[in-house]
Amino acid sequence: MTTNSSGRGFFTDEFEYADDEVIQEADSSPADPVTVPRDLASYPEETRNEVQRRIGYINWVRKRLDGGWTKAKLDPLIQQASVEIEGYPPNWRTLVRWWKLYSSSGYELASLIPKHGGKGNRKSKADANAEVFLDRAIERYLVKERPSIAKVYRYYADSIRLANQHLEGERIKALSYYGFYNRVKELPPYEVAVARYGKFIADQKFNAIGAHIPPERILEKVEIDHTALDLILLDDKLLIPLGRPCLTLLVDCYSHCIIGFYIGFEGASYDSVRKALLHSIKPKTYVHDRYPCIEHDWPCYGKPEILVVDNGAEFWSESLELVCLEMGINIQPNKRRTPWHKPLVERNFGIVNNMLLDDIPGKTFSDILTKAGYNPEKDAIMRFSTFIEHFHQWVIDKYHNSADSRKRYIPALLWNKGFQSLPPAKISGEDLKKLEVIIGLSAYRKLRRGGIHIHCLRYDSEELSHYRKNNSPKDSVLVKTNTDDLSSVHVYLKGMDGYLQVPCIDPVGYTKGLTLQQHQINLRLHRNYIDDALDLDSLARVGKLMNERIEREIEELSNFKNKSRSQKGMSRLARHQQVGSGENGSVVPQQELLPLKSEQDTDKQLEDWDDYVDDLDGY
Repeated sequence: MTTNSSGRGFFTDEFEYADDEVIQEADSSPADPVTVPRDLASYPEETRNEVQRRIGYINWVRKRLDGGWTKAKLDPLIQQASVEIEGYPPNWRTLVRWWKLYSSSGYELASLIPKHGGKGNRKSKADANAEVFLDRAIERYLVKERPSIAKVYRYYADSIRLANQHLEGERIKALSYYGFYNRVKELPPYEVAVARYGKFIADQKFNAIGAHIPPERILEKVEIDHTALDLILLDDKLLIPLGRPCLTLLVDCYSHCIIGFYIGFEGASYDSVRKALLHSIKPKTYVHDRYPCIEHDWPCYGKPEILVVDNGAEFWSESLELVCLEMGINIQPNKRRTPWHKPLVERNFGIVNNMLLDDIPGKTFSDILTKAGYNPEKDAIMRFSTFIEHFHQWVIDKYHNSADSRKRYIPALLWNKGFQSLPPAKISGEDLKKLEVIIGLSAYRKLRRGGIHIHCLRYDSEELSHYRKNNSPKDSVLVKTNTDDLSSVHVYLKGMDGYLQVPCIDPVGYTKGLTLQQHQINLRLHRNYIDDALDLDSLARVGKLMNERIEREIEELSNFKNKSRSQKGMSRLARHQQVGSGENGSVVPQQELLPLKSEQDTDKQLEDWDDYVDDLDGY
């Protein structure tokens, strides 16, 4: 294992964490709450004034009273006190009652609070019947269809009106709309949300919100996710719309810096995760050579300690699990439908779509109403490679060096502060070479005659043949595929205690620089070509003649029809040609294009691009 200058292994786990140290969740079933008794300030102003009046009379009389609390002694004192104390004077018996309550409670002000409970609670039979109709109406309100209060009130009022037609004597009086509205609003909000929106939405709205334990250093926790950018980009050479690219982003939770990304047309896949993770770990030394207009450096690089992922299939792949295990990266998966557990990357997606893409022609919209006649395919003007440069400049010069909206931090300053405290392990050229192998697509295959059979290709070499002669592996061997180049694979052999690079048996050079996605599409196109070349009707007739004496059911073969292929759009072509950040910006191969029959054919190729518009996700 290669070690850096500080003695730490690059692929070792320098920090160990228990699961409960990663994130602090709010308890969904709290213990009995600890409460403080209610004070006078929590009562309405009218009640507070009444308590002040009562204690005022008690204190005024106590200071001047000589003897017992009798009528003869209290009446003149109450009359004198009424001149200084606002409000009507109490009866002497009332004052005695106040004094008994106050003194027996240990001189607590709460004993002088008026007791209005129980007043006006007697209901007639008609009122009781009205409550039945109210309960039925509320049940109709608490349903998944979420009817409005106005509609439920009409049902409530109509029900009472129909019931009154059959009553003799006292009629049922319906509440006014505002009275009904207030009764509905007095219902427990959580129970209303559960009944109308479901428990998940109700818990989101009303459950206590915990807090993440803040990281203490850079790369301690890194969030990763994908999003489709709201922008149509053009092919670099043909200037034909390619569709909406997918952005895979990694954000450092300590500094809020974007430490790596990948933009391409593969969508959410392990390949996009692999490329983005590889970009985040490598030093960004290419920036000033490739983009001289960028002013600042991009100092972010290094291996994350904890990788926060969601429930996407690409994050549950065996390849990613093996890569992170080998590199000492702890994967922290979030529960379904909990985007707040990785808030930084989600917030950055909003910043990218709302700020970076806001004024670029070709921007798409989230729904057809917002689109309002705007055609992003026709108005798109930015080439793919231009946008990659534009994105680099926005990340490095603008986002990393700007303060957040509440002036709490600047990402670049936080990264530099964390870097000075504990810089990430330096990555040597040997480490990068090993990383390229480790982060490849993992698969297990049997080692047999002819070598390794994988991806409908065969890989073999003299070294692998020699290993087979001297070893008889019973189990499958681990094969690592670089999805950007199928010309060779790396095979882990226990006897050699390492990975052996095995070339593809390819006499025509087909796999040189070939990506896995291109190869898979080529295989599918080849199968379609074979299907189209077959004369199924003729084969069915021959089969019928050969087998009609054995099975009469063979007549079903005559119903077979030729298969037709669907037209492929430009976004699919972009996926096939691996148009992505750090790679090609055009679907046109690097080699010279085969000449067309005439200039008219060239013009027609460029004029007919909008035949593919149906395949683009325009909004």
